[in-house]
Amino acid sequence: MMASPPVLSMPMPRPPRSSASASRQTAHGGEGQVRIIGGRWRNTRLQVPQVHGLRPTGDRVRETLFNWLMPKLPGARVLDLFAGSGALGLEAVSRGAASAQLVERDPALAASLREVVARLDAGAQVQVAAADALHWLDSAAALQADIVFIDPPFADGLWAQVFERLPRHLAADAWLYVEAPAGVAPRPPAGWSLHREGGTRDVACALYRRAAATLRGDLDATSTA
Repeated sequence: MMASPPVLSMPMPRPPRSSASASRQTAHGGEGQVRIIGGRWRNTRLQVPQVHGLRPTGDRVRETLFNWLMPKLPGARVLDLFAGSGALGLEAVSRGAASAQLVERDPALAASLREVVARLDAGAQVQVAAADALHWLDSAAALQADIVFIDPPFADGLWAQVFERLPRHLAADAWLYVEAPAGVAPRPPAGWSLHREGGTRDVACALYRRAAATLRGDLDATSTA
């Protein structure tokens, strides 16, 4: 029987002021921006409106995350439950995911996301739902997502409620990315294994895998364990 691969902890560098830090700062006086950093839509700018709780994932953190996910992205179905600027879901499709469902409860943000999708001519791949994430999970048709991004407004504390509602929307070998405040570790229920973790001074990030989930290189890792 092959041993399970060890969990690797990869520290993420603190995002520079030109990425999400700058977006948070400009939110006090107007709109900021983040950009898609890889794939066919590389360098596309995404507006970050002045909305309470909007905290887009910074360039450096996203680069690390998508390096982790690179073998899983081609053809993947993605669910971005707290889409905000769209930085995670759109980045995934830019890098080869087959489709993304973006869920955003703020009507203005959802409208902005639809404008971006139209500008990218991505309507066949990217769908935007203007809905509360919990309500969407309860009422939407089962998605069978391969990758799910969970990055809610931290003050709302929605991680446990999301985990409870997710199962019917997940593929058997799904992957789950979770952001939370530094020092807080919301854990998914039994059946998930921690694959990678990291963070910045302010944010903790973790990537979980279902028991059936595999990536290229797993056999090499287990055969040498």
